[in-house]
Amino acid sequence: MIIVYSYYVLDILHAGHLRMMKNAKAMAGPDGRSIVGILTDAAVMEKKPRPVLSLEERMELAESIRYVDGVVVQETYSPLQNVRWIRPDILLESSSHAPKDIEKARAVMKEIQGRVVVIPYFPDQSSTRIKEEIARLSKGKKNEGPGQPGMKPRRKVD
Repeated sequence: MIIVYSYYVLDILHAGHLRMMKNAKAMAGPDGRSIVGILTDAAVMEKKPRPVLSLEERMELAESIRYVDGVVVQETYSPLQNVRWIRPDILLESSSHAPKDIEKARAVMKEIQGRVVVIPYFPDQSSTRIKEEIARLSKGKKNEGPGQPGMKPRRKVD
């Protein structure tokens, strides 16, 4: 059985997350397992601002995705603590992570006879970018109801 480990903040779920999870499940194969680590708030804050959603909400989101076979808490931004515990065959990394961190991961995976697969990072599929765009769009705008600006709210139909 092949075990693939990937990890996420998952504060805003987007297509990039789903694609990475889908790739992880494909690498694991039909009899393998895709295990997802969700970073605690403290782990996230090692490099990024505190998530908006609670850890419990983010874990529930991950558990509901069909490409995920198991969800675990990740206590540090680095996946290495969980990697040593889970001992996956494959660790998925993002090309957005520092090369020195990826090399450390490769060394640990080599110790446990696994390997690292680096998935390309697509900036348009970034939770940070999405949050920035939401903030930009909401600056100076009044709440004009659902839909596009200027649209009137829908009537409730009895």
